[in-house]
Amino acid sequence: MKKTKIKIGILPNQFLKPDGTFDKDEAIKLCGKIAGVCYDKEGFAHLENELEEKTMRRVDMTLNNGHHSVYDHVLINFNLQNIPKILAMVLNNEHQYTTSEKSARYTPIERQEGSIITEDEEKLYNKWINIFKVKIKENYGYIYNDSKIQKLAQENARYLVTIFMPTQMIYSTSLRQINYIASWMNDYIDEVNINDLFELKLAYYMRQFIDELYKLNVLDERLMKNEKYRKLSIFGKDLDKKEEHFGDVYSTTYKGSFAELAQAHRHRTLDYQMEMQDEKEYFVPPIILDDKALVDEWLCDMQIVKGVNPQGELVKISEVGKYDDFILKCKERLCSEAQLEIMLQTKETLLKYKKALEESNNPLAADIQKYCNGARCSFKDFICTSDCKFKEGKNLTRKI
Repeated sequence: MKKTKIKIGILPNQFLKPDGTFDKDEAIKLCGKIAGVCYDKEGFAHLENELEEKTMRRVDMTLNNGHHSVYDHVLINFNLQNIPKILAMVLNNEHQYTTSEKSARYTPIERQEGSIITEDEEKLYNKWINIFKVKIKENYGYIYNDSKIQKLAQENARYLVTIFMPTQMIYSTSLRQINYIASWMNDYIDEVNINDLFELKLAYYMRQFIDELYKLNVLDERLMKNEKYRKLSIFGKDLDKKEEHFGDVYSTTYKGSFAELAQAHRHRTLDYQMEMQDEKEYFVPPIILDDKALVDEWLCDMQIVKGVNPQGELVKISEVGKYDDFILKCKERLCSEAQLEIMLQTKETLLKYKKALEESNNPLAADIQKYCNGARCSFKDFICTSDCKFKEGKNLTRKI
């Protein structure tokens, strides 16, 4: 396996030492003072000047009795470099974070020396960019300029590139949360299926990630005990046995690509899980569905890269949430600018939701009707600030 070295830095903050490591002792000390606010009559100003022994007794108490919420007050902004896309997805599925990630839509994928991206992936990626550019120009040249067509071609060609491709992101979370995540990663590593190459590769990069955090002095064993035996939230089991339900809350399952899931779990008010399929299937971009020869060629090329888990590989996805939060998802994804695959899946779930509400005579049936007449610009409670003037985009029939 080719090795891509993860690198992590910390953006400037009050706890960053000159050598680039984290001043964990001072951060923990601050949290120890904050922990006293709930019962100190004089407030934080008094706690700032208390004896250090008193602060440290409170630190020991909170760290050892599981009262860790005060350690969420310290936010750390990580600069993650060369992190595999799938590991970024693992992080982004945990709800306590803010992230800004390099986009595969706007950035061409280029194979570097020692890169985990294979020659086959690079060759097929560039091959299909050219195919997609021609197809998009034929179908939508009247609405998209060459720059937009290039971006859309890149977005679709990346389905052939491994989900382990390196990416860059700024990831912000709390001192407590990063320690919890590291402990869950340790558990994943300990329980890895040695006969599963996907799990082995992911565990390898998790070890790198944890090692980097130790080098930065971010981890504290007292915050990594995991007494509640929590797991990384992205991984589910027996998802096809889950019952679907649509009401004030909903639960649904479907197949989607890694690329779609990477988009979907950014909706932090909703809960997502994934499970790999025993029989491999792949997403086929709708822009080529009317050409059987191209579809066959696409699936044939997917077979060439199947061993690297391309981003177009379909996985089982579980989506759970509240009705209001699903409507918020519609206001984000039912748009001509949204990634096509997630737009199509959101539309499908919306229509399934509508049918279920009508069949059960749920009072929400009248409300959901307001969102079933096209893209979000047709919603009475949404204001579009940039008219796309794209008919197929507005009626949700576009193929790109």
